[in-house]
Amino acid sequence: MDSKISVLDINIDNCSAKEAMKRTVEYMGTEPVNIVEMATVNGLMQIEDKGKLKEDMCGFDLVLAGDKAILEAADVTDRKYLQETEGQVFLRMFMRYLHKNHKRIYLLVESEEEGQKLFDYLQNYYYGLQVIGLAKVSAQDQADDMLVNDINGGEVDCILAALKSPLQEEFIVRNKNLLDARLWLGLGKEYIPDGKNGIGPGKILQYIEKFMFKKEIEKRKRN
Repeated sequence: MDSKISVLDINIDNCSAKEAMKRTVEYMGTEPVNIVEMATVNGLMQIEDKGKLKEDMCGFDLVLAGDKAILEAADVTDRKYLQETEGQVFLRMFMRYLHKNHKRIYLLVESEEEGQKLFDYLQNYYYGLQVIGLAKVSAQDQADDMLVNDINGGEVDCILAALKSPLQEEFIVRNKNLLDARLWLGLGKEYIPDGKNGIGPGKILQYIEKFMFKKEIEKRKRN
């Protein structure tokens, strides 16, 4: 089943990893760029007061829950969906697809350190993945023209963005009509390896973020 759920005013596709993968592969064969976003707890909280951006996000081609807490907030109880989300099954499938089919990847990060961590992680788990470019994106220095030109010049198939919200979403909204890539995959900062426990922020930070998220969901349900 493929349906929509609404969490903090963002429409999220409630579908299996297989269904999400099928749609994403179809996007890889079409133009212009299609937008796939992994919604995270922290990301949803950061754009809570961004009304126009929320409207723009509801026009993204595919928005998937990057944390099972998001599904639980919408009272999703399907065990398969919850387990697949917790295990990042879709992302693992898609990364293998990129590797197997020799797709050209461009990485967007916020610092050289994060870029190195992400590059090393991808090379470790998907050795041979064709990362043909990497660039920093800054909210203070929005040099979009140069970056877009570099991406387009590399004949990129897929842009992997590991940026905080709303920086990540605002960048693709501004530049969607300028990019020649087939797919934009917004991963969020959570996909940057923390150096200790693999992907994602530390457990204490995760606990705090999810606590605040649940409180906000409970407040909305009461109102």
